[in-house]
Amino acid sequence: MLGERLREKTRKPLEKIAKIIGVSGISPNLLTLTGFLFTLPAAFVLALGKWQLAGVILILASLFDVVDGAVARAMGKVSSFGAFLDSTLDRFSEAAVYLGLAVYFLKSQNFTGSVLCYLTLVGSFMVSYARARAEGLGVECREGLFTRFERLLVLILGLLISKPLWALWVLAPFSNLTALQRIYLVRKTLRNRPNGKDCQGPS
Repeated sequence: MLGERLREKTRKPLEKIAKIIGVSGISPNLLTLTGFLFTLPAAFVLALGKWQLAGVILILASLFDVVDGAVARAMGKVSSFGAFLDSTLDRFSEAAVYLGLAVYFLKSQNFTGSVLCYLTLVGSFMVSYARARAEGLGVECREGLFTRFERLLVLILGLLISKPLWALWVLAPFSNLTALQRIYLVRKTLRNRPNGKDCQGPS
């Protein structure tokens, strides 16, 4: 995954930045919350069709999303709740962003854009849900063509060139394809376990 490769290459610079932020005593959870709050004005300007401004705001929001985990590690404050909060607010962020886009397309009577927003949001949520369910079964599931990093990158690029519809044409199929990819990978992993049986449970 592109996101994992980038994280490996930027690990050392991030650790230095995280230590500086950590000295200030800023809570990692506060950084997570701040990143989420930045997505709200982004959603608002998306509804107005101000693509490039929205792209810039999302870049700022993503910076907080990048450093919160590094700060938690630097401060020795890595916690299960912190990871839970980060993942949950990520979903709220995506919902806000695609709601803003959907509002714009609905106002513009662009049926295609509205449907693509819906499909992208469903795919994004299912990618996350597939990972959460896999981890509940004891299977690590980080693989995927379009994880959150790739989805955010495509969306921001589309906004910066004022072509959000182009971005959605990429995101709608590939986010859902990534969810299907994870289903396949989890099934393969479970089949290769010693007992050779699938695990089933309530959804």
